Amino acid sequence: MIQLSDISHQGKSGMSAILIESYDVPGSGPSVAVKDCIDIAGARTCCGSRAFADVAPAQRNAHVVQALVEAGYRIIAKASMHELAYGMTGLNDWTGHIENPLYPGLMPGGSSSGSAAAVAAGLVDLSLGTDTGGSVRMPAACCGIIGFKPSFGRLSRDGLTPSDSDLDCVGLFARSMSLIEGAMAQMDPDFAVADPVARPAIGFVEVIADEEVAGAVAAALASLWDAVETCSLPLLEDAFQAGVVKMAAEASAAYGHLVDTGLLGIDVEQRLRAAPTVATVERMVWAQEVKASFIAQVDALLERFDVLALPTLPGFPPHVDAMGDAASILRLSSLVRPFNLSCHPAISLPLTTPSGRPAALQLVARRGDDARLCAIARLFAHSDQNLQHKEIC
Repeated sequence: MIQLSDISHQGKSGMSAILIESYDVPGSGPSVAVKDCIDIAGARTCCGSRAFADVAPAQRNAHVVQALVEAGYRIIAKASMHELAYGMTGLNDWTGHIENPLYPGLMPGGSSSGSAAAVAAGLVDLSLGTDTGGSVRMPAACCGIIGFKPSFGRLSRDGLTPSDSDLDCVGLFARSMSLIEGAMAQMDPDFAVADPVARPAIGFVEVIADEEVAGAVAAALASLWDAVETCSLPLLEDAFQAGVVKMAAEASAAYGHLVDTGLLGIDVEQRLRAAPTVATVERMVWAQEVKASFIAQVDALLERFDVLALPTLPGFPPHVDAMGDAASILRLSSLVRPFNLSCHPAISLPLTTPSGRPAALQLVARRGDDARLCAIARLFAHSDQNLQHKEIC
């Protein structure tokens, strides 16, 4: 039985809001925080929402959690999140607003905000999150750590809320590829750490991005430039919009009944109220057509290249006191959300920039080729020139 510390959901902010429960777990295995929409036996799965404050404690661990426990990992905390995983800022009036540990004042990203911040702050070695529209890769980029979204269906979603999704994947955060790969091997028996890849063929996807962000990505690829070829994904924008439509449909189906109950934060209430108008029958048909076409487009490029490379975010995370409107925040997911729609594995690797703000390189691989993607990611994660290495105070 887990031993829960007495951590209140009320009145927290900044670093204290990262973890909403902590557990006394003896041992020497890697420490792990788990997003609040993934079951931990004996703990309530509240999805960062007052609406689930009185839900019965989970009877058993989610499949991925149990796999780590059996391998000797220590589940020491439940991590905060954007309410109902339906937002990207990390601001949560119920569990508290999460501070970005390495970049104070900047948005930590979401929805797996606490999972990313816990790793960035050095509170845990590894954390689990979920990625429906970039919710692992985006906060990883904002917080300056590694974030990995496996191929859709690669990791079991047993014990997750909501239980059904055509987009959502369990994802991982860490500060090293060895931790990512080690945990993947425990959670997925078919995942075997791949041999190093010396010079992969890289398709550098043309996108619209901040000049400094684009420069950081180009600099990261410079050492392999003779293996890099520019390419395009003409349906990338449509795939982003289609992902928004499909996520709105899923959120409405799972949580629409909570609208007007007085139990939701203002931002999530507004998004859920608008969701049926976003995910109309006509738009859902269109989104499904885009999905098929975009998958074919990505697969065709990946017949030529080992991985596709592009920025994780098109710009820098904004300051929390100047985030602009919801539409501008949503646009930050324009380069990550398409690969939830297409089901391809994708990883975000932090990069240095001249201004010192966080940027990240995203690599995308063939569906099911997760181990090789991780092996290629090692080329960049082992480079001190590319990766952020900040001391945590």
